[in-house]
Amino acid sequence: MLSIDRKAVVERHKVVNTGFDPMGAVTVGNGRFAMTVDATGLQSFPEAYDKGVPLGTQSEWGWHSFVDTAGYKFSEVLKEYTIHGRKVPYAVQWSSPERNKKAADWFRQNLHRLQLGNIGLELTKKDGSRVVVGDLEAVHQELNCWTGEVTSRFVLEGDTVDVRTVGDPVRDGVSVRVRSSLLSKGRLKIRVRLPYPTGGFADDGDNWGNEGGHESKIVTMGSMGAVIRHDLDTTSYFLNMKWSGGGSIIEKEKHYFLVSPEKGDEFEFAVLFSRDRGSDGVAGDVVGGGRVGYAATAAGSAEAWKDYWMKGAMVDLSGSTDPRAFELERRVVLSQYLMRVQEAGDMPPQETGLTYNSWYGKPHLEMHWWHAAHYALWGHPELLERSLDWYAKVVGGAREIAQRQGYDGVRWQKMTDPQGRESPSSVGAFLIWQQPHFVYMAELCYHVGGRPVLEKYKDLVFETADCMASYAWYDAVTRRYILGPGVIPAQERFKEDSTFNPCFELAYWRWALGVAQEWRRRLGLEPDSKWEKVIRELSALPEGKVGGEELYFPTESAGDAYTNPRYRGDHPAVLATCGFLPVVKGEDVVVKREDAVVKGNYMGTKGLDTAMMRRTFDWIWSNWSWKEAWGWDFPMVAMTATRLGMPEKAIDALLMPVQKNTYLRDGHNYQDERLRCYLPGNGGLLSAIALMCAGYDGSGAEPGIPKNGKWKVRWEGLHPAP
Repeated sequence: MLSIDRKAVVERHKVVNTGFDPMGAVTVGNGRFAMTVDATGLQSFPEAYDKGVPLGTQSEWGWHSFVDTAGYKFSEVLKEYTIHGRKVPYAVQWSSPERNKKAADWFRQNLHRLQLGNIGLELTKKDGSRVVVGDLEAVHQELNCWTGEVTSRFVLEGDTVDVRTVGDPVRDGVSVRVRSSLLSKGRLKIRVRLPYPTGGFADDGDNWGNEGGHESKIVTMGSMGAVIRHDLDTTSYFLNMKWSGGGSIIEKEKHYFLVSPEKGDEFEFAVLFSRDRGSDGVAGDVVGGGRVGYAATAAGSAEAWKDYWMKGAMVDLSGSTDPRAFELERRVVLSQYLMRVQEAGDMPPQETGLTYNSWYGKPHLEMHWWHAAHYALWGHPELLERSLDWYAKVVGGAREIAQRQGYDGVRWQKMTDPQGRESPSSVGAFLIWQQPHFVYMAELCYHVGGRPVLEKYKDLVFETADCMASYAWYDAVTRRYILGPGVIPAQERFKEDSTFNPCFELAYWRWALGVAQEWRRRLGLEPDSKWEKVIRELSALPEGKVGGEELYFPTESAGDAYTNPRYRGDHPAVLATCGFLPVVKGEDVVVKREDAVVKGNYMGTKGLDTAMMRRTFDWIWSNWSWKEAWGWDFPMVAMTATRLGMPEKAIDALLMPVQKNTYLRDGHNYQDERLRCYLPGNGGLLSAIALMCAGYDGSGAEPGIPKNGKWKVRWEGLHPAP
């Protein structure tokens, strides 16, 4: 029986805009497709948002590549590094020679995610001039996350305009209702503009240059709708438009179309984006009376969102007297909305969701956990499995990387694309912490779904573990397995050619291999002997003295990790060793190392000295350059504080007042001018809250909630973490 008034919790955090706040743009969509709109309810003034949250329109299928006129081959980006006496090729960004550099740039840039189009209002003043943002008065907009509907109102020279916008819950489209006397006066029309890809790191969807580089045309038109085709080099797609009450469409300029309503003060229209013209269905199909069914689409959206909010978990912080409680609840609710509308698709998402490109729109697999793991913890494992199933589709590319580098099994890509192709990166090529993520996420699904999950993912779990075991190098002198060199840790401040045994990666390696062994046991299979040997003989977690105190070190190879300012920024990943990963209680495994006998860590952080980790936490808390951390670091630190029994610090971490822990009016986690959206921060927040409330195996409830009388927390539907 649900005890929380979920509708009340969600609706008290409506997003309200009373002006054109560049950081306040809101999004409608369904997780596979999304459109972000300004305060008019559409994408009328993209230039006003080009330094904020951009007005993007993106889908999972919308990708583009420029024509390769130079005939680049992927082999041109491979560079050999000598690792433990053998040559290992990595796909990197070359600085020279010029041909290799251009090849690397090409494969990073292509494929890139496509901005599908800009749908806005074309507003005209009484004197015939075009309206600018400053001409609009009495602006009021609300996003109701409970229904997914955006309602917008403003006044132009005494005339009121009301706009309602909603995303189709299934298809790649939106439906809109506009009411205003400006319609019958001919001063309000619907504008469609089709941009060209920038080909850059980011793409805000407002590049109107290079008109000759692409083609767009009306291929079907009538009084009730039209179809526009857009051709760009290697990509073609269609905009299927339908409207009510009659109207006409013209091509005003190249890639610039105007829809003019014929009569009346109300106009409804819908747009469906599709890869082929045969997809005639559109959000709000024409219903009785010849009208586009905005009401039907809005009802479908409301039903889908209610299903999401009611079936998953909910956290209610009302009644708390800590003044930060309302803000924390706001972040949680808006993060739930943003992850569902931006990142509930069939492949791992990019850092900026379906709003605008970052890293050319490509997903980073080391971030997949932060984007999607929360779904299993919040009662929506089916949404995690959507993107987890993608790994089976691209396993061939992961297997090729492993074979090329001389490893068993599959080595998962870092920066990739829908087909699982590897993108060159002088950092990403050496990251390894994306490798165990598949095991972790599959384990989360198993905790909810049981044996069918084992059968579904066992082959990929085992091949993932095979690669991990073969990647570990055995040092016959010290009689232990070592990770690296040829590795850059999650804290990306260390050089690949000299770094070995990063603390978090060692713990993650051991834990994930142990989980893979547990999968074999659950399936009635014998343990894998090679995995077992690596588990038992993997190097101990690095440690050393700082100011006379023993601390865990980020890597074994960097003895100056805490004294060198260079290493006191970026991700404090050493803390993930206890927080992101569980502390597994039980008997320590004894490992012989040279002439000494030391405690090993059989399952991740088993045998972890929690007192030493507490000292490490305290030192990092006081000495880290937090302005250089990233959005997901603050939830990560909160998880560590929770497992160490410091709930006050968990709350402090989630609400640390630094720029990259900023949550905008619309709920987005702001980083800097380059990354105005950063959804791993939102996903990480949800995972941290789940751990703090539902706890972890053997913890009891609410280990991350302070017991100081200031926090009244009600929650339901959350699942404990491992």
